[in-house]
Amino acid sequence: MATVEKRVIASSVRAQRPGGGGAAPAAEPGKDDAKKKKPKKKLLIIAVALVLVVGGAAYYFLVMSKASGAAAAPPPPVPGSVAKVSSVSLNLASGHYLRLGLGLQLTSTADAKTFDTSKALDLAISLYSERTVDEVTIASSRDALKAQLLAAIEKAYPEEVMGLYFTDYVTQ
Repeated sequence: MATVEKRVIASSVRAQRPGGGGAAPAAEPGKDDAKKKKPKKKLLIIAVALVLVVGGAAYYFLVMSKASGAAAAPPPPVPGSVAKVSSVSLNLASGHYLRLGLGLQLTSTADAKTFDTSKALDLAISLYSERTVDEVTIASSRDALKAQLLAAIEKAYPEEVMGLYFTDYVTQ
């Protein structure tokens, strides 16, 4: 008579052969896929976080720094009327004279009717008195003296004067 062998097909655990031979038990198919997906998910999360950090840093340095720099710069002053300073004769070195008249370009915030020009006239007298004729007649030194006078006047009249014109300039 023949022997009948019984096999269980739906069993999740396989019986091992005596002697230890045979294939190793197979792992469950769902667990293997889950192990492969976890490193991919971690890598994806790290990559997204890195992109967000780099993008945020780039936005801050490129966009925000320009916006804050632009906000810090004050707008240029708007020209207003011109205040005339009466001409004055100044003593130069070696008995020479300079007749000097000025016009001050005021900003739109300064009132020309009540503007007092006495500080500007005092600064001009202090700067030009006792200069040589060459200092006041040579174009390069005359322009340098004008720039010095404008800087002193702008300091004396902050946010009121923005320019300087010679209305009378005669040497003798």
